Amino acid sequence: MQKANLRVAKKDDLDAINAVIEAAVMNWHLPDRIKRLALPSYRYSSIDYEHLEILVAETVDTGIVGVAACEMADPNEIPGQQALLLHGLYVRPDVQHQGIGSQLFRAIETLVHKHKCDGLLVKAQTDAVGFFEFHGMQRLERLNPESNYAHRFWKSVTLKQ
Repeated sequence: MQKANLRVAKKDDLDAINAVIEAAVMNWHLPDRIKRLALPSYRYSSIDYEHLEILVAETVDTGIVGVAACEMADPNEIPGQQALLLHGLYVRPDVQHQGIGSQLFRAIETLVHKHKCDGLLVKAQTDAVGFFEFHGMQRLERLNPESNYAHRFWKSVTLKQ
């Protein structure tokens, strides 16, 4: 189990963040052409720092090895609930299954409390379904197959007084 240091991303981390995202996306179980076409939509730009809270996981030896980003969800996503949306959680393939993704996930859960949200919403890529189920997320019904993600998850939180 590898422990990484977590911190808020800085603008000069952008290249390293996108390198982690690219490595993770290119490791997904999809045809290479689909991964190449989709990759630009997953990369972050400097404008994303204005809308997202971005955390990075880094190790002394390797630098940035993981990234997680979140933002407030659209109020229509989970009617009657205020949700934090996990925009993305990526870990370099060579350090996956060492606890870094779990560290990032727990950090995002603390942001749910910080923002006084009712829970966390995730729109997961197929390869990540097991990870989110392991972390106690509940699958949401797919109401509209044309507009909803196939794998949407919700985790309610109890706000601590």
